[in-house]
Amino acid sequence: MIKLIRTDASHLDFQHLVKHLDVYLAKMDGDAHAFYDQFNKIENLTEVVLCYKNEKPVACGAFKSFDKDTAEIKRMYVDPNSRGEGVASAILKELEKWAVELGFKTVILETGSKYEDAIALYLKNGYKKFPNYGQYQGSDLSVCFNKVL
Repeated sequence: MIKLIRTDASHLDFQHLVKHLDVYLAKMDGDAHAFYDQFNKIENLTEVVLCYKNEKPVACGAFKSFDKDTAEIKRMYVDPNSRGEGVASAILKELEKWAVELGFKTVILETGSKYEDAIALYLKNGYKKFPNYGQYQGSDLSVCFNKVL
């Protein structure tokens, strides 16, 4: 049984999960990690969803405003022991619901081109590939997605 809660970046469980995410990304991204890391600071994230399984934090995700109509999904992570259980999809759906409640009409996100599991997750949840935006323009290491809510 999973439980989702809405919180913000000050939550210690979110900070703990993000530390694991950052270690994983540094290993996967290699030399490119410093470039991506600068765009993933959590201090100003006010919309965070945590997932608990058996009272233990196992996954997280967040979003922030990109513009008045668009939210950007950030900091998606699922503990390796909880992958393949639908946890990431549950977090995405909760983030999307929250974004709609706040008046956003679209969500966007970026993931690494070699993160096949993440790409499959987003496609499965109705996200469409679209041209790299902002700081990700021109990067072959990035794949960007959007979804109309």
